[in-house]
Formats: sequence, C-alpha cells, structure tokens
Amino acid sequence: MRGKNFFWGIILIFIGVGAILNNIFNIHLFTISQLWPVFVLIPGLSFEEGYFSRRKDPGLLVPGGILTTIGILFFFETFTNWHFAEYTWPVYLLAVAIGLFQLYLFGGRKRGLLVPVFILTTISVIAFATMLVGNVFYWVNTSLLIPIILIALGVYMVSKNFRK
Repeated sequence: MRGKNFFWGIILIFIGVGAILNNIFNIHLFTISQLWPVFVLIPGLSFEEGYFSRRKDPGLLVPGGILTTIGILFFFETFTNWHFAEYTWPVYLLAVAIGLFQLYLFGGRKRGLLVPVFILTTISVIAFATMLVGNVFYWVNTSLLIPIILIALGVYMVSKNFRK
C-alpha cells in the first residue's frame, strides 16, 4: 500500500506544480488539447506500477512499456505542435520493443523474446538513421559528394603505399 501512496503522491505533486505554472505564466497546460496524452500515459504507468509493486504478472510490462513510451511521445508531439511527427514515427516500433524487452528482463529471460526486440529495434534505428542521413544530404551539396569520396579514396590509397 505504501508504494501506491508514493506513486499517486508523485502524480499529485506534478499536477500541483503544473497548476501553479499554469496560473503564474498563463501557459494553458490544463486544456484537453494539451493533456489528452494522459489518457495513454496513465494506463501505461498503472501497468508498470502493477508489476513493480507486486513483482507478479510480468506480462503487465508489455502494455505498460508500450503505452508509457507512446504516452511520452504524444506529450512531446503535443507540446511541439506535431512538428517532428514525420521523424518520430519509428518510436511506435520502438515502444513495442521496449515492452517486450521489459518482459524479457523481468519475466524469466526467455531468449525467444529477444528476436522481435532485436528486429523492431533494428528497424527503428535504421529508420532514424535513414531520416538523419536524408536530412544531412538535403543540406549538403550532393554534387560535391562524389568528388569528395574520390579524393578520400585516393588519399587512402596513397597513404597505404607510404606505409609499406
């Protein structure tokens, strides 16, 4: 029972601090357009708390990890007016990997769970890297890219000859 009081006490402190910030700075934190991710985050945190308070039913960690990750992502997206949504979509895949990885860590470490965790994490990382590289090439003059690669290869080949 003590753990539940601590958990809900922290939640109430955050709500109180948010209400004070809302009143002092008039930042409109407590509008449904800003707070709707709570309806995703609170169930996720409840699943997490449900497992960690009793250390039973590790299956609770899968929806807990997914909903908590997506809830945090939705808060980020809401407060940035969804400007980064085209770049953060791999987090949805990563959320499932996080939930399954928590089940692996706290549910008996069944190696079969690592396969989907690895696949989903790899797809997410590749997607993020592809978007990052795509954005870098957007700002880089690609007509200079091939000559720079040729120069780098030439320098490598010449320096390799000097080592011998």
